[in-house]
Amino acid sequence: MSNRFSTIKLDNYKPLRDLVFAAMREAILSGKLKPGERLMEVQLAEEMGVSRTPVREAIRKLELEGLVVMVPRKGAYVAGLTLKDVAEVFEIRSSLEGLAAALAADRITDEEVEALDNILKEISEAVGKGDIDKVIKKDGEFHQILFSASRNNRLAQMINNLKEQIDRFRVQSFSNPVRLKSVLSEHKEILDAIKQGNIENAEKLAKEHIYKVEYNVMNILRKQMDFEEEPL
Repeated sequence: MSNRFSTIKLDNYKPLRDLVFAAMREAILSGKLKPGERLMEVQLAEEMGVSRTPVREAIRKLELEGLVVMVPRKGAYVAGLTLKDVAEVFEIRSSLEGLAAALAADRITDEEVEALDNILKEISEAVGKGDIDKVIKKDGEFHQILFSASRNNRLAQMINNLKEQIDRFRVQSFSNPVRLKSVLSEHKEILDAIKQGNIENAEKLAKEHIYKVEYNVMNILRKQMDFEEEPL
């Protein structure tokens, strides 16, 4: 098995346990650690060049986030995904993000509009270079600014409570190169509606965008050879 991690380098500002946690979380979200895969402390510690203690602590923290499940007498596994899981998350997400876009169309500031324009330029450049990691990062920033622009802290908090699941789906969605350009176009349409102050259209376009993301993710999951209908 190829090494999925770079050797953890000590950071003067972050404890080792936090660095190990971040590395394992990224590995799960990016698919390096796959749904249903058993997490062997010794193997993971060797790959990252650390002791078992920070790995064990990271696994416990990842369990709290719902990214890892503990199976009695068997050990820790990367949490599986079912089509039902995906459908439930996207049902909630489409409603919340539609509302966020609608509120943003009425409440967004000029500075936030400028920031969103700049992010779309960066996404366009990243798509042209095939830099998927940057696209994923900037896509997250785009949506985060929209949540802030809603001026509704509880709404933003509700969406952020789904962050771990959304991040996993974001990686899945952008694994399709054809989808990259479509996402950029959809973001531009949403932003145009917000700039125009068109509340109804902003909400409609945001919901349609999430529906398309869901459709793409569902297709990818169905095609995965190791996909299981029921998680561990």
